[in-house]
Amino acid sequence: MRANLPVVLTARVPRRFYARPTVEVARDLLGKIIVRRIDGVDLAGRIVEVEAYLGGEDQAAHSYAGLTDRTRVIYGPPGHAYVYFIYGMYYCLNVVAEPQGKPGAVLVRALEPVAGIEAMRERRPRAKRLRDLASGPGKLTRALGVTLADYGADLTRGDLTVRDAPAVAPADIVVSPRIGITKSADLPLRFHIRDNEHVSRR
Repeated sequence: MRANLPVVLTARVPRRFYARPTVEVARDLLGKIIVRRIDGVDLAGRIVEVEAYLGGEDQAAHSYAGLTDRTRVIYGPPGHAYVYFIYGMYYCLNVVAEPQGKPGAVLVRALEPVAGIEAMRERRPRAKRLRDLASGPGKLTRALGVTLADYGADLTRGDLTVRDAPAVAPADIVVSPRIGITKSADLPLRFHIRDNEHVSRR
């Protein structure tokens, strides 16, 4: 992190960062820090794995069905959180990209915990190793206490934010198809940091 500042003192990523093509935002989110302040404690993790979900012909994207009550935030201003519930047990955290009115979202798939680790462990008692604490979309939301109450949260302010950090070199970014989908499954829209032990699947 710039000048070795604690994560809670680094600059919040500005809205203009998100108002760009979804794939660019996805790649550039790698290495950034998600900070969640909850119960007076700052929980933070470095983003090490993401997936891009596009508008248009991307059948795996929730926005493929068009504007609905569920997807309205994806069509709104960039830099907001799109949170949804799956399998009756997990929340998933997405970052809204693209200019307002154009759908695009980035699923945060894995974090490398960097602050508030003991508080995360209390939320994820089954995680015996640090590498398992936030190595999946459902794991990281549980570790951070993210729920549907965070749907639409402005990630440039408030208790759930994305903080700046040095960019990951292009040579250290691995590109592959997304995981766990059946439609548009061949698109190379999953990005993760090479050799990072906290990614969900290597």
